[in-house]
Amino acid sequence: MLNYDAVKNWDFGEITHAYTLRDAMLYALGIGLGAQPLDAGQLQFVFEQNLQVMPTMASVLGSPGFWWRDPRTGADWVKLVHGEQSVRILKPLPVAATLVARNKVVSVTDKGPGKGAIAVIIRDLYEQSSGEHIAQNRNVTFLRGDGGFAANGGQSDPTPEPLPAPPDRAPDIEVELGTLERQALIYRLSGDYNVLHADPEVARQAGFSKPILHGLCTYGMAAHAVLKALCNYNAARVRAVSVRFTAPVYPGETIRFQLWQRDSTSVQLRARVDARDAVVLNNGLVELS
Repeated sequence: MLNYDAVKNWDFGEITHAYTLRDAMLYALGIGLGAQPLDAGQLQFVFEQNLQVMPTMASVLGSPGFWWRDPRTGADWVKLVHGEQSVRILKPLPVAATLVARNKVVSVTDKGPGKGAIAVIIRDLYEQSSGEHIAQNRNVTFLRGDGGFAANGGQSDPTPEPLPAPPDRAPDIEVELGTLERQALIYRLSGDYNVLHADPEVARQAGFSKPILHGLCTYGMAAHAVLKALCNYNAARVRAVSVRFTAPVYPGETIRFQLWQRDSTSVQLRARVDARDAVVLNNGLVELS
């Protein structure tokens, strides 16, 4: 049974994460930038001249790793899934830096027996040399096997505010981005070495026909679609990217990103794989300058 007090007060310590120009380019390649190497916009993220860093790279910096496996959490970690991800950029990511990450569990919600639980973890990233606040991550984890932990008077926090559903009308803009058969093998080099994304046998045991793409790779592709469609590949315009993960993507599939212009500084987003009639990202919200 999930231990509310242990999880809510989990001590992650400070995590130092140094990355280089090479890491920034590898992350961009992992989410598909450079698929059109003559495109000057894409080249800015995968070539060291005038290099920009994808804003969503903040999602892979300073991670505490898979801490849910620690038996002190009491969590049924086998059944947990990544529910939502948000990144807020306070200052454009440097092309190379040493960052200090501070992770904190801000809420743990019991949805009831058989209904699971929800945990929200915030990760703040600071530039080590200056102490400047660079970015904030918000990770929403759905613990499918841990509903009912607050029975008999235990503690539970309010349910986190949901992301907005997309409008019930045709999207204003659509962007199709393809993935490579080897996409997950490239993306995992940015730090997520879960074998589900590489080992065919493990994927089959998990109920998939083959290894699936990392959710955070699809997340980074959503930012790419917005940069391509609305920002002329100017990464500094992206202030925040939030999505809900609703279905996996298989490497090699084409993703259609649907965008709704909410106002002059925000866009709602959904992503589909038409070949399987699957919505893979939903309730997306991107804030622009």
